[in-house]
Amino acid sequence: MSGLRATTTPRVGRQRTAPAADRAWSADPYADALRTGRGPLFLRRSDGWLLPLDVERWCAPADTADLEVLRRCEDTVLDVGCGPGRLVAALGAQGRCALGIDVSEAAVAHTVRRGGRALLRSVFDPLPGTGRWGTALLVDGNIGIGGDPVALLHRLDRLLAPGGLVIAETVPCPDVDERALVQVTGAHGTPGAAFPWARVGTPALLRYAKAAGWRANDQWSTSDRSFVALRRTTLTPTGPSDV
Repeated sequence: MSGLRATTTPRVGRQRTAPAADRAWSADPYADALRTGRGPLFLRRSDGWLLPLDVERWCAPADTADLEVLRRCEDTVLDVGCGPGRLVAALGAQGRCALGIDVSEAAVAHTVRRGGRALLRSVFDPLPGTGRWGTALLVDGNIGIGGDPVALLHRLDRLLAPGGLVIAETVPCPDVDERALVQVTGAHGTPGAAFPWARVGTPALLRYAKAAGWRANDQWSTSDRSFVALRRTTLTPTGPSDV
């Protein structure tokens, strides 16, 4: 949007803080997987349960489901937890203004190599364009960031312009609603530091969204992936940029 500061060349920003989640995603299992473009890679729960992470899809070009998400984006786009940057790169190829943020240096570097713009920051750090983004993306499970979907939605309310859009990918199993401490791990080696994460299906996300003052704008599924688009139920005034 017109008030957003943008540059025409990719850049890597400096991260302000490095909590446990930031260190975990920057550790060798995740960074190594992004460098090779393949897994196996997992989120490991304290009881030993493993959630496979789709590294190959993340490192590939945007697929049909991704392109449908991008078609629904409005105005400028902030990709929260952009990973190796397939969505930011695809938006850039469409001539659209997009910025990825991630706590993994390897992910940000990968995004920049693909021609995307990205910063090494958490969504809870100061960010450019605060209060002026048109759309925020939470794909590939990133509604789980911080282990508290309500807190994450409150933060996005500060980042988006009035009437802005959140597009979140949910767990295809509708009954899923869990919060846990997890670790990033490969098939071998020592898991990274534990950090809070959430997994929610569409019904749970809609409950959390209502509690945070958002309403469902749309819901859809593509292949084995499911998505929800959310808008604020009221337009709240935004303060100055926190950069």
